[in-house]
Amino acid sequence: MTCKPSAIPAPEAVNIPALRERYRQERTLRTRPEGQRQYMPPADHFAHDTYDRDPHMAVVARDAVSEDIDVAVLGGGWSGVLAGYHLRKMGVTSFRNIDHAGDFGGVWYWNRYPGLSCDNDAYCYLPLLEEMGFLPSKKFTDGFEIREYMQSIARKFDLYQGALFHTLVTSMRWDEQIQRWRITTDRDDEIRARFVVMANGLLNVPKLPGIPGIHEFKGKMFHTARWDYDYTGGDQKNPVLDKLADKRVAIVGTGATSVQAVPFLGQYAKQLYVLQRTASTVDERRNEKTDPEWAKSLQPGWQRERQMNFHHAAMETLSPGEPDLICDIWTEINRNLSAEFDVDGWPTSAEEYMAKREVMDYRLMERLRGRVDALVQDKEAAEILKPYYRYLCKRPASNDDYYPTFNRPNVKVIDVSKTQGVEQMTAKGFIADGVEYEIDCIIFASGFEVTSDLDRRWGFDVLEGRDGKSIYEHWATEFRTFHGMMTHGFPNQFFTGFIQGGVNASTTETFSQQGRHIAYIIKQALDRGAAVVEPSLEAQNAYVDHIRATAIDISAFQRECTPSYFNNEGEEVVTEKGEKKLRSYLGETYGPGFYVFEKLLEDWRAQGDLEGLVLTKDRVPS
Repeated sequence: MTCKPSAIPAPEAVNIPALRERYRQERTLRTRPEGQRQYMPPADHFAHDTYDRDPHMAVVARDAVSEDIDVAVLGGGWSGVLAGYHLRKMGVTSFRNIDHAGDFGGVWYWNRYPGLSCDNDAYCYLPLLEEMGFLPSKKFTDGFEIREYMQSIARKFDLYQGALFHTLVTSMRWDEQIQRWRITTDRDDEIRARFVVMANGLLNVPKLPGIPGIHEFKGKMFHTARWDYDYTGGDQKNPVLDKLADKRVAIVGTGATSVQAVPFLGQYAKQLYVLQRTASTVDERRNEKTDPEWAKSLQPGWQRERQMNFHHAAMETLSPGEPDLICDIWTEINRNLSAEFDVDGWPTSAEEYMAKREVMDYRLMERLRGRVDALVQDKEAAEILKPYYRYLCKRPASNDDYYPTFNRPNVKVIDVSKTQGVEQMTAKGFIADGVEYEIDCIIFASGFEVTSDLDRRWGFDVLEGRDGKSIYEHWATEFRTFHGMMTHGFPNQFFTGFIQGGVNASTTETFSQQGRHIAYIIKQALDRGAAVVEPSLEAQNAYVDHIRATAIDISAFQRECTPSYFNNEGEEVVTEKGEKKLRSYLGETYGPGFYVFEKLLEDWRAQGDLEGLVLTKDRVPS
């Protein structure tokens, strides 16, 4: 299915200079000098309720494991499952997935809040659909279906064999004497792995706002990543939150999670307060069920074609004549631009394209603000809920019930931007604009540690490479890698995620590309009898120079954005060269594009000589 351009205001109807100034003011209002330190890691009873405790599955006692193994895959979410899949396909059999959760699923294991669903095209997001013979039930499929599908992949490719769940890695140290990684866990395991794949995911450690007085509150508190259905009533597949009928509830945050959960809280709670620092963009959902006739029409290779189209439309640009197969908020700007280019002529330079895209950005955001006016009856509430920033400064959302929820008499949105977050908590509730609101429960929809310092978001106490060097020191100010997946000084260690390489609009495609490349290198090392594989410093430096020489500078855009995890809350870091930079949640992205990066990796593998890597066999470099 293709779609038409959306109905947006004409360029002359949008006062861009005035909006640019409004955006600047809104950003300044919300920016806090402490940056990421405005959030606190889970501690005391928070650590138990927000991170350590598994509300979904009981921990089963087991004997400690002491063993030598070829590969330890640290993680059981999408990056871990896809790493395991590619290791199996490559013929590597001696490996374990290790995860803190009770099963495979990653963030989809922990997140089970009411309304949880995929917020981009599930036909692209769910990997291996053709190989698995599966189609999601709808475009934005439910969270439980995603988790169950991930677990079906794990079953098909025997990833449960040897997997260690409810197991938290506490330390990792490279042992030069045995040329292996020594891994310890909270279950007293000691695993000596030849290779380690860091598949610990992007959304790993829940983030809590450091609200003054938070420990004084006597009511119920929990994070959306550890939803407490015993308290609210219902369950993920049947979210009837009937136990909230006599409860006054506050939810902190209005990002993608809150947009999905708020309609259920508003429906069932006696009173709901939505505490908002920065409004989200919330478009209509159009969540169609999978059409059986469309499913029958799909030809081999359809998913890759759709994924490439989504990536072009969401993160790059559509080519002349290329349709928009996705047709949602993620692809609207390029769909509209393509239609106008067909009439007015296509840009002849990147600068011309970006100038036209910026104008389209302002027009799109004006449409989304108009949607708030059309759906929210109270004008004061509507004004609070309008987003004033550039598109993609926050993760776009879509939901048909979010804005109408604010028409309920028991739902109130409270703007906390003037105090740059919730002002204070008390024993009975919270304070906003000097007024105390008494509540029974507060829910934190404050997300995860994404762009904060590595030791905060990875959660390992110790990760030391050669000569006891900490990865947290090694990458304290900037990444330095080879292909974004290995780094000198940390032999036999592989990294996944948004570090220094290609990024696809479908996160799982990024993970799959990395898993394929990592599995190839591990298989080659094993087949060649190598005990150690590591990038040379020269090859690493050359790769870093290349990725930075071809990078697209987005710093000006980042500095225009309101603070969020997209730009590390606006907090700059100082590089080794003394330059100030904003961290992007995407890391250092390969400028020429994801599929150009894919070709770079394919060509490197096709050479067959592992150029840039140093292989050691019996302690003698080869």
